[in-house]
Amino acid sequence: METVHVARTGGVVTVTLNRPERKNALTTAMIEELRVTFDDVAHHPEDRVLVLTGAGDDFCSGADLSGPGRPSLEDPAAALEGVRRVGELARSLHGLGKPSIARVDGVAVGAGLGLAIGCDLVLAADRARFSTIFARRALSPDCGTSWLLPRLVGAAKAKELAYFADVVDADTARSVGLVNRVVPHEELDTVVGEWALRLAEGPSLALSTTKSLLDSAWSSSLDDALEHEAQCQAQNLTGADVKEAIAAFLEKRPAHYGPR
Repeated sequence: METVHVARTGGVVTVTLNRPERKNALTTAMIEELRVTFDDVAHHPEDRVLVLTGAGDDFCSGADLSGPGRPSLEDPAAALEGVRRVGELARSLHGLGKPSIARVDGVAVGAGLGLAIGCDLVLAADRARFSTIFARRALSPDCGTSWLLPRLVGAAKAKELAYFADVVDADTARSVGLVNRVVPHEELDTVVGEWALRLAEGPSLALSTTKSLLDSAWSSSLDDALEHEAQCQAQNLTGADVKEAIAAFLEKRPAHYGPR
């Protein structure tokens, strides 16, 4: 990996976008390395939670439109193929099947915003800043942002954020639903670590099925959701984690769950 750093400890996989000199702007190489990494985490039983972050003082400034590996500005077919690769990256993150946390410091804009809100949870430093940014570059949203944004903030607010592409601070991002929690930047690693550890020590099958249920809620009828719930719950009831949870409850001790 040239542009991505991966570290594993205790079931937590920390994936760091590693181009701090460019505010971790995405290149073709980084997009592919991230996609491969997400797919690897999805199929690695010992990986229980993903933390996505950026090196240095920023999360991600979006696509690198001026550096090496930038999108094509002349060839429509090449441009289409490049943006489809960004879509594949968003799909691999959204379909991870395991809890994910975006650790956001500094800027998360454009495709960087798409990556952040593509995670299940977003923890932001108080100095973090967010923007769709696309309209300021004469672009429309990509990296799943057009699908995710209205689901998080509602249609009207999503259009405001996308049309004007204003930069909003962390507290504003939290108030509209882009961010779960804002903490002082010096406490960000501690809080991210606490949340990641709680998820890594949790029942992996139940968390995975919960993610699947919630992610499909917007596209499901009530009947479909009830059947999906039944299928997921049957998996849980006949799995090892429920047996461990019951034993821990009866024995008045913490539960100890293994990888799925």
